[in-house]
Amino acid sequence: MSILTAQQWFATPLGQYVVEHEFQYFDSAVANIFGYHAMQMGMPHYDFLRTNRMPLRFTVGAECNNALRATCDHLPIAGDTIDLVIVPHVLEFNENPHQILREIYRVLIPEGHVVISGFNPFSLWGVHHYFVSNREEFPWNGNFIALPRLKDWLKLFNFEMKGGKLCCYTPPFKQDNVRQRFRFMEDAGDRWWPISGGVYFLHAVKHKYGMRVIKPGWKTSLVGKKKIAAATQRIKHK
Repeated sequence: MSILTAQQWFATPLGQYVVEHEFQYFDSAVANIFGYHAMQMGMPHYDFLRTNRMPLRFTVGAECNNALRATCDHLPIAGDTIDLVIVPHVLEFNENPHQILREIYRVLIPEGHVVISGFNPFSLWGVHHYFVSNREEFPWNGNFIALPRLKDWLKLFNFEMKGGKLCCYTPPFKQDNVRQRFRFMEDAGDRWWPISGGVYFLHAVKHKYGMRVIKPGWKTSLVGKKKIAAATQRIKHK
């Protein structure tokens, strides 16, 4: 049996189930983020920036159909130039996700936005990830990153959390008709088991803290009460 690539897997019924939820969140999250430059890392065959109105929107990645071909952990982009970065399922399929976050922080302008999606290891998808027979097939070949760990990483880079969501609560059955039988889990997921969605989204904003120069209080120490000048004494000559 042939091993499905990422693009092939997202074209399957199970992959399309994930993509539909991805579009729902990204469409809402990026619609009202303003600026000049928006960048999507990976998945160039899906335009997750379609609702954003920035004049320059592009994809970056190693695949040939990206607007900018480059590895996500070493971006050929100047620092403090990008207003928005979205990262759909990139971190868990890279050997150095920490370096990717470092590059995202570098290229984002102060108060720039990053929106990340990933597969949740604490879910039915995560259970399937550990027990699936074919560990070489996407997405089960990835290193799923727990949401609390990702939040800690972002805080280390001075990102502030702005929002997030979980989705895809149904088991990852390949057959669409079988998955539909568990549709009730999708409808009740946010209410009854909000941390166990198969896919999570995280929205954060970059903060860049500069140095604050502390000046000595010379004025307060030197400016006090006005002193009366000493009167000149006359010396009488005898």
